[in-house]
Amino acid sequence: MALFVSLIIPMPFTMKRKLFTFISSSPLVAKVQYGMKITFIFILILFIDSVNRVYRVQVELAQAKSQGGIAVAAAGSERMEVQARKFYSQRNMYLCGFTLFLSLILNRTYTMILDVLRLEEEVKRLNGDKLGGDKSQQKLADAGDIGEIGRLKDELKKRDRDIDVLKKQSNGLSEEYNRMGDNFHVSDGTPKKDR
Repeated sequence: MALFVSLIIPMPFTMKRKLFTFISSSPLVAKVQYGMKITFIFILILFIDSVNRVYRVQVELAQAKSQGGIAVAAAGSERMEVQARKFYSQRNMYLCGFTLFLSLILNRTYTMILDVLRLEEEVKRLNGDKLGGDKSQQKLADAGDIGEIGRLKDELKKRDRDIDVLKKQSNGLSEEYNRMGDNFHVSDGTPKKDR
């Protein structure tokens, strides 16, 4: 929760840009993120186990209710034990579930803030404002172009360059064809060589 609050706390644009540039390019932060991913995988396993335990306790409670011939004192202590296990299982399930949900919120908030920073930089660039630290801008832009989007943008730029080259070649070939046609034919349709 402290990490989430630190992500959404209002800061000046340059300070926020430097902070997120550091986060996206630091090898130490990358190792911490990798460790957190492994931790969340273990929490997912604990969540699945706690759901399984809640189900088993519910089955035990249903069986205890269906059996009415047990002595009242024995049934009371046994019922208290089952109720305590149900409480602990449900508590663990809720804690693990909320932790997993928080991990999704943190990841989505981080990517949204990177997108907002990238868009703010683009707006400032289009308005003509100079931003300091071109190197940090490039790192942040690279961090904002996550995965598939960045790859597709690169392919689109490459294809635009290819189309421009093909247009230039087509214009050059067309001009050469017209020049050769003018040199080969005269106005009456006979080749220049035959004259």
